[in-house]
Amino acid sequence: MAVAKVIIDVALDQEFDYRIPESLAGTLKVGMMVKVPFGRSTRDGYILSFAEFSDYHGELKEIIGVSTTRAHVPEHLVELGRWMADYYCCSQEQSIRTLLPAAVRSGKVKPKKVKVYRIGDRQAAEQFLHDNETKPSAALRIGLIQLLLPGKPLTAAECRAAGFGDSTLHTLLRHGIVAAEEITIRRDLFGDTRVMPSTPLAPSRDQAAALELISKMLHGETSSHVLLLHGVTNSGKTEVYLQAIAEALELGRSAIVLVPEISLTPQTVRRFRARFGDHLSVLHSRLSDGERFDEWNRINDGEVQIAVGARSALFAPFRNLGLIIVDEEHESSYKQSEAPRYSARDVAVMRGKLENAVVILGSATPSAESCRNAATGKFLLAKMSVPVENKLAPHIRIIDQRLSGPPEPGKSNFFSKMLIDAVFDRMNRGEQSILFLNRRGYARVMICNQCGFEARCPDCSVAYTYSKLHETLSCHLCGCMIPAYTACPECGSPEIRYAGVGTEKIEAVAGAVFHPARIARMDSDTMRSAEDYENVLERFRRGDLDILIGTQMIAKGLHFPNVTLVGIINADLGLAMPDFRAPERTFQLITQVAGRAGRGDIRGEVLIQTRNPENETICFAAAQDFEGFSKFDLEFREMLDYPPFSHLIAVHFRGEDESALVEFATKFTEELRPYAHEGIRLSGPSPAPIERIKGKFRYMLLIRGRQMKLLRQALRVLTLHRPVPRGIEVYADVDAQSLL
Repeated sequence: MAVAKVIIDVALDQEFDYRIPESLAGTLKVGMMVKVPFGRSTRDGYILSFAEFSDYHGELKEIIGVSTTRAHVPEHLVELGRWMADYYCCSQEQSIRTLLPAAVRSGKVKPKKVKVYRIGDRQAAEQFLHDNETKPSAALRIGLIQLLLPGKPLTAAECRAAGFGDSTLHTLLRHGIVAAEEITIRRDLFGDTRVMPSTPLAPSRDQAAALELISKMLHGETSSHVLLLHGVTNSGKTEVYLQAIAEALELGRSAIVLVPEISLTPQTVRRFRARFGDHLSVLHSRLSDGERFDEWNRINDGEVQIAVGARSALFAPFRNLGLIIVDEEHESSYKQSEAPRYSARDVAVMRGKLENAVVILGSATPSAESCRNAATGKFLLAKMSVPVENKLAPHIRIIDQRLSGPPEPGKSNFFSKMLIDAVFDRMNRGEQSILFLNRRGYARVMICNQCGFEARCPDCSVAYTYSKLHETLSCHLCGCMIPAYTACPECGSPEIRYAGVGTEKIEAVAGAVFHPARIARMDSDTMRSAEDYENVLERFRRGDLDILIGTQMIAKGLHFPNVTLVGIINADLGLAMPDFRAPERTFQLITQVAGRAGRGDIRGEVLIQTRNPENETICFAAAQDFEGFSKFDLEFREMLDYPPFSHLIAVHFRGEDESALVEFATKFTEELRPYAHEGIRLSGPSPAPIERIKGKFRYMLLIRGRQMKLLRQALRVLTLHRPVPRGIEVYADVDAQSLL
């Protein structure tokens, strides 16, 4: 008896056995969506595997049929999904759902159909032309027939645009000369936008060496399928990507390109369209449901061979995948914050392994994990250490803000004199500047000078952020927003002040200091859509702006040859985070934003303002010494047995009742402890650095060690299959990227 193991779209993390009816024997495949009886209802489910026999001793129910209106999951993606469920300690349902966009999975979005008109009876059409060629009264009908005879169907709107009214069309329809039909069309992402075609550039020596290695990998001539492409800023990594994809296409294979931020997708798509035309698909969360549905189906139907997008594009349903590119592989945005909490970089490596595809991890500042894998030979390594066209690296200087002293009355010292002079110098020369601060808002906290009251979110363990533009106080964790106080709510004093600084305040101060500069700000408060982002960048590209102020949104991927100055307002900001990755992230961010300067013919300058100029991370970043920083950081991590020398799992506990939460977390930890061998450390449970978010207390158990498979399996059972007290949440974050 043939049995199909089916997973139902209910969060049970359990496969159910169903008998395969004779009518479906030989037609079912892994990944197909089928209708099955479940309890007293009928449910949809996906086939995960087949078996000759079932371990279930009762009578098996029979599969009702195959879903004809819902998408199936390619078999190799099902295997990837099962690995994700096991490794990331999530349910199989959550993992399988991740493989399909909701617009495809739900079945609610339908293909876009349009009515078109074509010649229905060619013989009758030609006879009409012969019989009426001299009759003025038939001129419109003759013209419409001649328009349709070449064979391209037209809509009624296209017929009207060509000068033929509806009455002419309906007359020919009535006589059977023209026929109407409904056809499916794809929603057009690109519309009327056009890009100038580009051609492959002659590679530099470093690029040629990288491409030669990638070619060997594509032909299966290397020991590893993963390449770490460590290329300094402006070394031409994108050109390597483009030429590698071209070779994969020549071999009849497909390619996926991942970028870390949705905001980077449009400019990446432009470069790839310039090389490969419109024969590529775009996948990211800002598409409409209809657009996402069509893009996925273009890939699934084999209409395109390249997919570009953010994290979710990794699951593009290619069946002949040859190449996966993960650009800026070190970015934390590749880690999903909701279940399944997967790392797109690591899952890309696994998908490449399952499908015999080459994986390129590109970065100017690779993650510690990737550097370690390259050093131990697990990954191949290609270095591109020289910028293209031998451009000089930007001149970087550290400015000690401790020497500036307190600000004069009515003034601020956010900008050092050196930075102010440098910005004005660029304005006078018609060049552009970028000012970077990785914190949005106007001020970080509101404090009363009389009684010391601090405005804090009642549901989270953080202070409100003040926005002067909207006169509001908002919490960046839960989204709570209230009107800004005009007097202290505790003592009534009007002497309230706003401390700290964000990009909104920097914009206001810059407007006064650098008058009459044309200034724009880019952060998540101002960039509400992809159009907002593109509009500001286009103004900056045209030279309509002198200064661009922003958060990490402007640190990545921007190429503006006229930017010759980058000012980093507070380089210390990320170093105080209670996270062992804080130095690495600070180094990467400084390096990235510094790389925006001097991408044209004029050497760039970067000014790093700091109150901690002796800090090793800042000094290494200023010297652009990645090797030195990496050695320093890895020595620290090895000493404390942090990743990449061990694996790290963070188990999170959340609940409104703190005492009940502590009791459950302690019991959970004791139940898990027997599965931890001597090489595994359990720390906690203890309060998280941010103890409360959205009214819920947060505790965390940190697990570090090697060979954690057995413990991970136990953790999966405890989080998914053991009862949890009401009002308490527990989940595991495997290979956690944030400890906040």
